[in-house]
Amino acid sequence: MQDLLPYFPAFLLILVRVTAFFVIMPIFSHRTLPTTFRIGVGFFLAWIMYYTIDSPILVIDGTYMLLVLKEAMVGLMIGLVAYMIMAAIQIAGGFIDFQMGFAIANVIDPQTGTQSPLTGQYLYTISLLFLLATNGHHLLLDGIYYSLQFIPIDQVLIPFGNENLIEFIVKAFSRMFLIALQMSIPVVGCLFLVDIGLGIVARTVPQLNIFVVGIPLKMLVSFLVLIIVMGMMMVVVQHLFEYLLVIMRGLMQLIGGA
Repeated sequence: MQDLLPYFPAFLLILVRVTAFFVIMPIFSHRTLPTTFRIGVGFFLAWIMYYTIDSPILVIDGTYMLLVLKEAMVGLMIGLVAYMIMAAIQIAGGFIDFQMGFAIANVIDPQTGTQSPLTGQYLYTISLLFLLATNGHHLLLDGIYYSLQFIPIDQVLIPFGNENLIEFIVKAFSRMFLIALQMSIPVVGCLFLVDIGLGIVARTVPQLNIFVVGIPLKMLVSFLVLIIVMGMMMVVVQHLFEYLLVIMRGLMQLIGGA
């Protein structure tokens, strides 16, 4: 037991990074997963990662407290970027719901406990199943593992003053909305054409109650278009996963000063 005590501080830093990553990471941060399960997975994953790196001998002092805070922030930042890119799917569903007329009806997202759009939650659930089917969660775990190579555990500070890091995060945030627009544009574009057609009908046939006809028609068109373009959306989601890994790798390189 005495021989293991010098290595405990380094293991604790790895554990803090992994568990902080699990707090906000897609799939593993789901509220339906028991907390004991997440802590146990994080513990054994940190235990495995500890024996794959050349961990330094650390002493618990004031600098070590800064290292603990840094590890927690690194895990949260990497997990936040991963969740932020995945949130593009829910934003795309929000765009679609707004045009369909479903924006007034939301459901509770079991992951965050907040309200989310109906179509967005539907697409997000399918995307998570698609991520599990393609072993994408293994790639997310690879990301937190390789973060130890880009960001050493004995690095005290995160370069928040680096303009490249801030610019990188802003571009990733803006790219999230661009991907959401690309996913929703087929349905939103078709519903826009339906709105134009309904406007022409309302002007030419004033006796027709356009509000009674328009809402069911827009729902029917949106469901038909969703069925047609669902395969294309999954292709976009596949590229979204690839972009997610690129974003995580770029963020780790910037934080590590590479």
